[in-house]
Amino acid sequence: MEAANFRPSRFLAATTAPSPPPPAPPPSDPRSLHFLRHDSTTNSPKLKPPSTFSVRASAGVHNNPVVTLLDYGAGNVRSVRNAIRSLGFDIKDVQSPKDILNAERLIFPGVGAFAAAMDVLTQKGMAEALCTYIKNDRPFLGICLGLQLLFESSEENGPVNGLGLIPGVVGRFDSSNGLRVPHIGWNALQLMKNSEILNTIRNNHVYFVHSYRAMPSDDNKDWVSSTCNYGDNFIASVRRGNVHAVQFHPEKSGGTMLLFLADLYVDIICINLLITLTMNETDAGLSVLRRFLYPKSFSTKVAFETLEDCTSGQVIACLDVRTNDEGDLVVTKGDQYDVRENTKENEVRNLGKPVDLAGKYYRDGADEISFLNITGFRDFPLGDLPMLQVLRYTSERVFVPLTVGGGIRDFTDGSGRYYSSLEVASEYFRSGADKVSIGSDAVYAAEEYIRSGVKTGKSSIEQISRVYGNQAVVVSIDPRRVFLKNPDDVDFKTVRVSNPGPNGEEYAWYQCTVNGGREDRQIGAYELAKAVEELGAGEIMLNCIDCDGQGKGFEIDLIRLISDAVNIPVIASSGAGKVEHFSEVFKKTNASAALAAGIFHREELGIGSVKKHLSNEGIEVRLTPYKPPPSRFSRPWN
Repeated sequence: MEAANFRPSRFLAATTAPSPPPPAPPPSDPRSLHFLRHDSTTNSPKLKPPSTFSVRASAGVHNNPVVTLLDYGAGNVRSVRNAIRSLGFDIKDVQSPKDILNAERLIFPGVGAFAAAMDVLTQKGMAEALCTYIKNDRPFLGICLGLQLLFESSEENGPVNGLGLIPGVVGRFDSSNGLRVPHIGWNALQLMKNSEILNTIRNNHVYFVHSYRAMPSDDNKDWVSSTCNYGDNFIASVRRGNVHAVQFHPEKSGGTMLLFLADLYVDIICINLLITLTMNETDAGLSVLRRFLYPKSFSTKVAFETLEDCTSGQVIACLDVRTNDEGDLVVTKGDQYDVRENTKENEVRNLGKPVDLAGKYYRDGADEISFLNITGFRDFPLGDLPMLQVLRYTSERVFVPLTVGGGIRDFTDGSGRYYSSLEVASEYFRSGADKVSIGSDAVYAAEEYIRSGVKTGKSSIEQISRVYGNQAVVVSIDPRRVFLKNPDDVDFKTVRVSNPGPNGEEYAWYQCTVNGGREDRQIGAYELAKAVEELGAGEIMLNCIDCDGQGKGFEIDLIRLISDAVNIPVIASSGAGKVEHFSEVFKKTNASAALAAGIFHREELGIGSVKKHLSNEGIEVRLTPYKPPPSRFSRPWN
């Protein structure tokens, strides 16, 4: 059981304690992806942990302020845990079918593949207990896969039988008409009936990341509480009695009001009244969890209205993280990948602390936070990687998707301990990451696949996507522009460039690199993108070394080439310098998101100003007008 994290109250006794990590699945579980940590003899970069306070909710709120969490050991559920604890509840993890049957309220944050989840539930005898619990109309909230498993079956690696509680088959999105799959992004919901937990969503956006969905039909219409349009109308949520489930991720759909509440010195006895009075409609994601956990505190009536459904353009803040020469973990930013100052000392450029900046960008309205670990940390045991600490602390305050890249590969630490890329990714997921970004290792895998034409199943892309789904795998492509006078001069895909080269060249190809741009490879960005999509990548982060840090705009020719070539989402990166660059990339290419770093770190542009500009240009974005007031009780988090 875990204690709720709050700052101290003058009404309640508090004890200073570190927030305990989630318990590992039993070692006997063959599907357990929680790996043991090893003591490090290496001096870790300095990262100050946040002070947390362990307090217990008063019985005046609930007789039993505990949420039972069904975590079967795959994927990131840390954010769900953090959200639950922040709302005043302890957590009891399911260890046996009896724990399900005895639960007062049960949350199932399903992550990963349908078949793997059903195997675990069946082998442990939990499938039958879960069906009994739900049939008895006990308080239940399923999230993402936790919704899909309620249906009769799934086509994912199947057909595979589900729990069979709701009529229907979970099928893959149809990408034959150009639809990008996975569906990754922020969408509005179409509410179909009073669902209680969705009544404050209205026209706010919530975050989806999935390749499979259930469709509404006459057989399941009594269950459907909302739909969402992505190619077709699919089921976004279901509700019958006390049983709820959502396809989106409420714990990743924002929770601005949660930060405000965490900064107040309040007695948890008063939290029902407080959250009712301070509920803000921009708090879309965590309001779902809040209403599920406090069902009797709200009586808002929902107004059903027809909304225009479309996926919003995402604005992503990227933080390049590395150790400086003093051993501190800092956010830095390079010019064409050079992160050192042009001074006599040649020191690493220090633009802030990673957890603090991530929290700031979240409050400013970033749709996603991306961390790039640009220090090798090759000698560190996996459990002691500094980036894991950053993820753990960030996930306590940031309730939008977190992506981490750098070092996702097979490696051996200084003590000779070997780790597979799947083990590395798994530990990142357990620490708070929602997606991992693979760079150099993806290039090597694509080269081998193009050479042999064989999917071995051993590459990092294949291993991770097989266990966690392709929506969890991002491939970061780092090409540089190579001008050509004749497009037939190379065997790679070329484009006619918008701006001719220094000698009047009208064509170019984009040569991929590895090792942070230090080594060129004989593979083009187009060929790499097509190969990694086939290997199982779910998203592409498309950089351009020539544009990095220049502030002259995204490499439109490259982004158009790649976003037209693949059916998975493409994130445009490198080169943004003003708000017009963001609207340009969304208007001229099929990019699903635009990423920036230095202009946000140096406060040359704010995320809010970028989104306001995009909205004014007619581009759908998730707007978050509410910002909590600063608190004199706030502490630095690293």
